[in-house]
Amino acid sequence: MKVVSIVGMAGSGKSEVARVFVESGFIRIRFGDITDEEVSKRGLELNEKNERYVRELLRQEHGMPAYAKLNLTRIDSVRKNSNVVIDGLYSWEEYTFLKTYYGEDFYVVAVWASSKTRYARLGSRLNRRLTVKEAAGRDKAEVENTNKGGPIAMADFTIINESSLENLRQEAKKMIAWLR
Repeated sequence: MKVVSIVGMAGSGKSEVARVFVESGFIRIRFGDITDEEVSKRGLELNEKNERYVRELLRQEHGMPAYAKLNLTRIDSVRKNSNVVIDGLYSWEEYTFLKTYYGEDFYVVAVWASSKTRYARLGSRLNRRLTVKEAAGRDKAEVENTNKGGPIAMADFTIINESSLENLRQEAKKMIAWLR
C-alpha cells in the first residue's frame, strides 16, 4: 500500500488535496492532530502561539522527525488495509525518515500558492483563521525552524494552487490516477 504525503505552506490547499485523496479511497492521517491533542492535554487555548509552542516542544523531545515518529504506528496500522494520505508533512527530517522507512511506496505531493493568495485564504478561514502577521510568522518559523523547504523541493508531484478550487481538485485527481 502507498503512503502519500501532502506538503505545503499554511493555506496552500493541503487539506483540500487530502480530501480528494480520501474521496478516492485513501485513509487520511493529519500530522497536526498530534499538536491539537497536545495543546488540549495541556489545557491551552487552540491558537497559533500555543500550537507553535507545542510543535517546537515535541521536536525538542522527539527530534526533528517527531511527527513522522509519533504517527508511525497509526500509518502502519492503516496501511495494512488501505493507501494512506498524510496531511501536513513539515520537515526535511520527517521526509527522510518516511522515505527511508517506506522506500518506493512513499510519495510526496507539494501544493504551492503564493503568500498573497495563502494569506487571503488564511484570513477568511472558518477554523484556524490567521491574520497576515500570524501567517507570515508561521511561514518564517516553518522555513527556518522545520526545514520545510526540503520536502517541497523533493516532491514527486507539485500542484500550483493559484486559481479555482475545482482546478485544485482536478490536479489532485490527476496525481491519484498516476499513483494507481
